[in-house]
Amino acid sequence: MGTGKKAVVLLSGGLDSCVTLSLALQDYQVAIMHANYGQRTEDRELEAFNTIADFYNITTDHRLVIDQRHLAEIGGSALTRSDIPVPEADLDSDEIPSTYVPFRNANLLSAAAAWAEELGAAAIFIGAVEEDSSGYPDCRRAFYDAFETAIDVGTRSETKIKIITPIINLSKAKIITKGFELKSPLHLTWSCYLNADTPCARCDSCALRERAFREANAHDPILAS
Repeated sequence: MGTGKKAVVLLSGGLDSCVTLSLALQDYQVAIMHANYGQRTEDRELEAFNTIADFYNITTDHRLVIDQRHLAEIGGSALTRSDIPVPEADLDSDEIPSTYVPFRNANLLSAAAAWAEELGAAAIFIGAVEEDSSGYPDCRRAFYDAFETAIDVGTRSETKIKIITPIINLSKAKIITKGFELKSPLHLTWSCYLNADTPCARCDSCALRERAFREANAHDPILAS
C-alpha cells in the first residue's frame, strides 16, 4: 500500500473517486474519508465507500465517515432537497445544474485537511474532473490551488499538505480506461443521483457514465450484460 508517505483520499464511492484511490495507493499509505450530507443516495454511496474500502483491505481505523448534513439544511441543490427535481441529463449545457451543492468541496476539503494534519499526511487526493464534469465551479484546478494556499496559511508551520487532483484533466472515458488498467473495482462504484437500486439512466451522472463507457468501448459492470 504505497510508501511511507501518508495521504487522505476523499472517496464518495463513484467512478472518479475510486480511480483516484487506486492512483493514490501506488505511492501513499492512505486513509479514506466519506461524507454523508443528506444526499438522495446517501446510504447507497456509503455502501459503495465501504465495499471499495473492503476490496483494498483498508482497515476501519483508516476510514472516516463524517456528518455534513448541514449542507442539506442549507439546501439549494436537487441532491439534498426533495422539492427540487433532479433534472433530465443535458450534457451540452453550459449552465451550472441544480445538482450543484453550494461550496460542497470546500466543506469536504476542510475536514480532510484537519484529518490530514492530525495524521501527518502530506497530501489530500480528490477525484475532481474539470473537462468532463457537470460544470461545477468547485471542480476547477484554480479552486484547489487557492484552497491549498488556505491550508498552508491556516495550519501549523510544519504542516505541508498538497491537494492532488490526478484525473482533473482526463475525460470520463479516459478515467474508465485508467481504472481498467489499474484493476480498480469499478463494479463496486455508484453514480446515479436519483436511485439507490437501479441507475435511473436520466440524470447527468448516469448520462456521463453511459457515454464514457461507450466511448471507452467497455461494458459498465454495474449493468446487466
